[in-house]
Amino acid sequence: MKDNQRFDLIATAASGLEALTGKELRHLGIECQVENGRARFQGTLETIAQTNLWLRTADRIKIVVGEFDAYSFDELFEKVKALPWEEYLPLDAAFPVAGKSIKSKLYSTPDCQAITKKAIVERMRSYYHRPQNVPLTETGALYKLEVILRKDHVMILLDTTGESLFKRGYRLEKGGAPLKENMAAALVMLTNWRKDKPFIDPVCGSGTLCIEAALIGHQMAPGFNRSFACEQWEWMPSDVFERVRNEAETTADYDAKLDITGFDINGEMVDIARANADEIGLGDSITFKQQALKDFKTEKEHGVIVANPPYGERLGEENSAQKLYEEMGTVFKPLTTWSKYILTSDLAFEDYYGQKATKKRKLYNGSLRTDYFQYWGKRK
Repeated sequence: MKDNQRFDLIATAASGLEALTGKELRHLGIECQVENGRARFQGTLETIAQTNLWLRTADRIKIVVGEFDAYSFDELFEKVKALPWEEYLPLDAAFPVAGKSIKSKLYSTPDCQAITKKAIVERMRSYYHRPQNVPLTETGALYKLEVILRKDHVMILLDTTGESLFKRGYRLEKGGAPLKENMAAALVMLTNWRKDKPFIDPVCGSGTLCIEAALIGHQMAPGFNRSFACEQWEWMPSDVFERVRNEAETTADYDAKLDITGFDINGEMVDIARANADEIGLGDSITFKQQALKDFKTEKEHGVIVANPPYGERLGEENSAQKLYEEMGTVFKPLTTWSKYILTSDLAFEDYYGQKATKKRKLYNGSLRTDYFQYWGKRK
């Protein structure tokens, strides 16, 4: 691959976060088209490195190796085989094929996966002059592929990321119902918080919301603390990621003064939150304290509260969750100049909180439908 070669790329995202991912791409100077569950764009090897390192709300960055319509297994086989696999896969590549088929004539996902794999193997055997009776070793670097059929339209994707982008590398431990890091970043980005304002999570758990806010406040790339699958590929020059990481280092504002606080009633969770913040070097930027929500008060005039309280999804927990929502309504009511943002799957949240939200936004926390209840503070 040449440094200036252009690829068709997609950034996958959770349902409801695609527009945010698109906004992030445009902020990086990358034109994109937002679709359901993804944003499509074009770029070079450097773009692949840059988006993996910088996108806070995406799940993965994938190369579109091929795209076509297929109405029979023979047609799928021939069109996959016609793709230039030798440009992507070395002879020893390990290339598992995942799959998905939605509203397509070729409805059997396992068959689509097997035929895609067979077509690639045949192309590789021909290009590398391997005999039919000798299997490909697949002992080298990992190239995870995916064949997706939707209404007979096929996309063949190559995952450049490896472990999902939400795995930033700082979470040493987590609580019982952890919020994924990219979802936490999205919740922060959907608020009116700026780094010169106080930020508070009154039910902080393992500290993810506070840590993601600190990463944003310090302009730190969320992926700087981890590696990516494509860094092991022989056609990805090591200096590409080195260059992008060096640029990220110069962009970071480590001296920014942030006022970020996380509270939790559970002292063990507070200790975990501190350890996670220390792991990524943000221990001095965030204050974590053991404190019950009902005891929260502040004299500060303006700020933003973001909370992901327990939803009461499990049997017997509903009443305690609803009591917590009532406490939130009581404790937050005097803070008229503060903005409050609460994520929960309880659609009756406003009834317990005691106030209608300024705005609601539907989001999916994993597979769970939730609403982001937003209460905007008054300006003085």
